[in-house]
Amino acid sequence: MSNEIVYNRIPMLRAERGISRKDLAAALGVHYQTVGYLERGEYSPSLFLALKIAEYFEVPVEVIFSLHPFARLGSS
Repeated sequence: MSNEIVYNRIPMLRAERGISRKDLAAALGVHYQTVGYLERGEYSPSLFLALKIAEYFEVPVEVIFSLHPFARLGSS
């Protein structure tokens, strides 16, 4: 598989909850730039990090990450 992109909703979840990249990074034990790389799809998280992010936001991991682009909210 040549196109190994992992899509995510991290920016949306952070915005909804008023959490900065630095605060999320501190909670996860990663550098804040790592959160930026994740959000832009420039870096795919390890399974461990993906599960930590899901636990932090208290949602199932598939709510945050997908192998396919998420449908835009409000578009039906």
